[in-house]
This record gives sequence, C-alpha cells and structure tokens, in this order.
Amino acid sequence: MERRASIELRAKGRKLEGYAAIFGQETRIHDFTEVILPGAFTDTLAEGRDILALADHDKRAVLARTRSGTLRLSQDSKGLAFSLDLPNTSFGRDILELAERGDVGGASFAFTVSKDGERWQADRRELRSITLHEISIVSAWPAYDGTVVQARQRPAASGKLVAVRRFLESC
Repeated sequence: MERRASIELRAKGRKLEGYAAIFGQETRIHDFTEVILPGAFTDTLAEGRDILALADHDKRAVLARTRSGTLRLSQDSKGLAFSLDLPNTSFGRDILELAERGDVGGASFAFTVSKDGERWQADRRELRSITLHEISIVSAWPAYDGTVVQARQRPAASGKLVAVRRFLESC
C-alpha cells in the first residue's frame, strides 16, 4: 500500500472538507516523479467500498467512514474531494483545533494501484486507476503540495463564542 498527501482542507463547524488528491500535479516521490490523472478514482468510488478517514494514517484514530455516511467522497475535475463529520473524540477535537488554526499539514490517502492502473515513462509514473483504502488528515507534511485542509465556518452564535474565547485568551 502506498500513501500520498496533499494540503487542501477546510473546516466548517464540525466538518472538514477538502481534497485528498489533486489531478495533474507532479510530485517527487523518492527517485521518480508521479502524477495522478483525472478519473483515477472512478472505479474504486463506483465499487462502494467502506473507506475510512483517519488521523495520521493511524487505524486506531478513525475520524469517519463511508459506510456510516460520515465520510463523503467524490471526484471532480480538480481531484478527489472529501467531506467528513468529525467525531467528538480527542482525535476529532484535536484535528478540528489544528485545522481552525491553520496548523494541519494536509490531507493524505493510502492506495494500491489497480491492474494496469499505472504507466511509466522513464522516471515518471502516471496513476490512471487507484484502489483507495483510506484518507487521512495529517499533522505534518503531505507528499503532494497544492491541497488545503481548513475548518468550515462555524454558525454565527458559535463564531461569537470563538471571538470571545480569543479575546479572553489575549488578555
């Protein structure tokens, strides 16, 4: 299984939204360059597999999953989009706080390459078909640059509480 990361994420209330993978963006992986082609996730999303959202690829830190509907995945012209409902657990609260502060490293995904799903040209690898196993919200550095993980805006009442909390913390 391989893992790649990107850095596009937004937090809205107790939801995180963003892109776990961006199409057409070249990145250096060890001694080769890799790019994910549009449509690479089509087959795996159509299969309806149970895909997990984890914190830092830790299987003990489940944040959401497709089976329960707390993780929603889609593919558009930009890449693999996600929306997940954060649990009220220590992992969930920590990830939300880091995302709201802008301190999350990004989003990542773990995958295997489907049969005939890659094409090599010298030291350049094109990923054409990927079997997705999980996405992760990562604290440190992603493998793929160009994506963002952010907390979605809180409702107005909660926003006021955040402002009050920040004011009190500054005193």
